[in-house]
Amino acid sequence: MTLTPTDVFLWGALPYLAVGLLITGTVWRFRYDRFGWTTRSSELYESRLLRVGSPLFHCGLLLVVAGHVIGLLIPESWTDAAGLGEDGYHIMALTLGIAAGVMTLGGIALLIWRRRTRGPVFLATTRNDKLMYVVLVAALVTGLLTTFLNASGTGAAGDYDYRGSVSPWVRSLFLLAPEADLMADAPLAYRAHALVAFALIAVFPYTRLVHAFSAPVGYLFRPYMVYRSRAATAGDPGRRATTRAGAPR
Repeated sequence: MTLTPTDVFLWGALPYLAVGLLITGTVWRFRYDRFGWTTRSSELYESRLLRVGSPLFHCGLLLVVAGHVIGLLIPESWTDAAGLGEDGYHIMALTLGIAAGVMTLGGIALLIWRRRTRGPVFLATTRNDKLMYVVLVAALVTGLLTTFLNASGTGAAGDYDYRGSVSPWVRSLFLLAPEADLMADAPLAYRAHALVAFALIAVFPYTRLVHAFSAPVGYLFRPYMVYRSRAATAGDPGRRATTRAGAPR
């Protein structure tokens, strides 16, 4: 197909612009807003809904990310060589994709309801938070839409093999040789999902989502610290309590 200047910009330049904003924004936050690099937890204001919505959202989101990595970055020939045929992959992708999408969307819906209906939590919500929720929900909804259309076989998206077009386009971006024609010819639902994903990448470092870059993985490898309790000192001076550094006592 003949590419228009808009196609070249959207599918050849915009992805790099979004990643550029992600990198520069993250560096800026780290250098000049390090103390604001936090989830700004509102657990003190309300915890019951948070205990349900937060795990549901985070677990679902991990599955969504894993599904995108497998579907977009791993070539079809690799899964075929591993013994996972097209029919098996299709069933797995639809089942896990719908389950992960519903989990994530349900979790974020519960968290938004919590923020809207709990006064102290709502007052702690910034404009950036509201923008983040809009873009994140739009990404989830458009992603689920493509999955449902693919599962039902409805419309252009229902008969579309994204592993032969969208996936190679994504991999071409990593090779710095974007094949814009592959995405320009994709159904509208896939293009809409990609554009919302670019928006999410661009605003990522300017919202509370940036805390994902500082997940406490190192906590698992912290050395033990020795604490001596008053009771242990009075009863048996030899008794000591050990715990992870920074762990609640």
